[in-house]
Amino acid sequence: MAILIADSGSTKCEWCVVDKGKIKKTVFTLGISPYFLDSQQIEELVRRDLYPGIHRFKIDAIFFYGTGCKSIENRKMIQKSLQRIFPVIDIVVDIDLLGAARAVCLDQKGIACILGTGSNSCYFNGKKIVKNSPGLGYVLGDEGSGSYLGKKVIQYYLYKTFDEELKFRFEDKYKMNEVDILDHVYKQPLPNRFLAGFALFLAENRGHFMVENIIEDGLNDFFFHHICKYNESWKLPIHFVGGVAFGFRDVILELCSSYELEAGTILQHPMEGLVKYHS
Repeated sequence: MAILIADSGSTKCEWCVVDKGKIKKTVFTLGISPYFLDSQQIEELVRRDLYPGIHRFKIDAIFFYGTGCKSIENRKMIQKSLQRIFPVIDIVVDIDLLGAARAVCLDQKGIACILGTGSNSCYFNGKKIVKNSPGLGYVLGDEGSGSYLGKKVIQYYLYKTFDEELKFRFEDKYKMNEVDILDHVYKQPLPNRFLAGFALFLAENRGHFMVENIIEDGLNDFFFHHICKYNESWKLPIHFVGGVAFGFRDVILELCSSYELEAGTILQHPMEGLVKYHS
């Protein structure tokens, strides 16, 4: 039986056709977030960017894990959008956090954390999410995420906190002024993706004390506001999924050590673990 597994953040979505535990086809599309796309836009995106690449496979079930799928209304919207393209298939839509937890914990207990464009965390008891620290989105929360770290980069630049070396590197890379940046943040669509793009500047300038401070402070905010709120954090491994966690895994491991926590698995993408789980 072939199944289609989807892991969607707000920036990109990875789709994998899996048959007998092996990946037969992988397709990447733009992220599918019900906060930024309506039903028609989701359907158009899937029909245009996904379906042509997998139409030759006989899909028996779809497991979609996505950002913004906590509410029943959002899950139903995505499910109906997919059903219009795959009308006779069993479709299960759930939150990206459950997908992350299943990917890193499989059927074991643990703390599962997402650090990508956005951030989230939970205590997973091996079967379901039991506790979830509030995810307030990129405006009020998302500590430790790409958008959170990217926001700090922009603040350092616009507040003229960067030294001359970093200021030159920033301007040489992005060639944007204050007006351009503020226009993207406050007037253009998908500002969280725009902000998260600046986290790459941190990855490319490791070793500079200001860069290291931004990374450590941003990730520490996630540990303090979220991981430390679970009593189970000092009894179970702390697992991470996402580009930010994987890219700055050295800082993650240092913070786990300083908080006396057991570091678990750190995956860039949850798909490998999800294939194992569903197989």
